[in-house]
Amino acid sequence: MDIPQALDFLRANHRAVLATTRSDGSPQLSPVGVSVDDDGLLVVSTRETAVKTRNLRRDPRAWVCAFSDRFFGPWVQVAGTAEIVSLPDAMEGLVGYYRSISGEHPDWDDYRRAMRAEQRVLLRITPTTAGPSVSG
Repeated sequence: MDIPQALDFLRANHRAVLATTRSDGSPQLSPVGVSVDDDGLLVVSTRETAVKTRNLRRDPRAWVCAFSDRFFGPWVQVAGTAEIVSLPDAMEGLVGYYRSISGEHPDWDDYRRAMRAEQRVLLRITPTTAGPSVSG
């Protein structure tokens, strides 16, 4: 699987596990919703105070394993480098992230207030590799 194929999969399948690296080198895994923005980057919404955010500030390497709603069906893994976009710069990206996964929100002002109250950030992951390339 190449990166464009993985991105196509992620545009339709948003359930994923994000792996980051703890300070001791061990993996830290988080269930997340993932999508792809207009620049072809993986996007994830999280909080400024989350462990994954702290890990990525220290070491921007990120790994995503995404799967279909069936779980035991098709899946992809993508490795890349994360950029953390904080508020207020993250707001329009967070709106785009929501739209790409859930469609229109019934009250965008309320959504924006919630993003500020929750101290949301947008992770933008530049993909460097994708797989699987073999099955077995």
